[in-house]
Amino acid sequence: MSIREATKEYWELIWPIFHEITKAGKTYAYEMDTTKAEAEKIWLETLRKTFVFEEDEIILDTYYLKINQAGPGKHVCNCGYMVSASARGRELATTMCQHSQNMALGLGYKAMQFNLVASSNAGAVHFWCKPDFDIVGRLPKPFNHPTKGYVDALVLFK
Repeated sequence: MSIREATKEYWELIWPIFHEITKAGKTYAYEMDTTKAEAEKIWLETLRKTFVFEEDEIILDTYYLKINQAGPGKHVCNCGYMVSASARGRELATTMCQHSQNMALGLGYKAMQFNLVASSNAGAVHFWCKPDFDIVGRLPKPFNHPTKGYVDALVLFK
């Protein structure tokens, strides 16, 4: 498996993962019908770095790393992670988490913050709390889950 910084050439391989996850509407605050062009702007063209994890020329997962807030807050980064359904259960999230933290440190970030982790995403909440992320806030019902309705969201920080 190799980890590469994604370029526009990777978009056709990233899009199926992005589409699968956003269409489900369970974990990201993107429109469930986000178009391919809109998704490319979100995931690749905004000021950030995007990475892919590839095995036998198949993209298994992807993440972005960006500044969480500009100006006086630019020392804190934010990341978004997506794992394809076919790659789940292989502990790739652990690899992405470690890689993103190493990249963040290498880029001079002092902290990492996740702004909107749906409380209904129990796997993510459990996972992110394992590598020393703290739940520093709970937002009352800002995430409209497609089957559970409005659920709380957590702010995590490391």
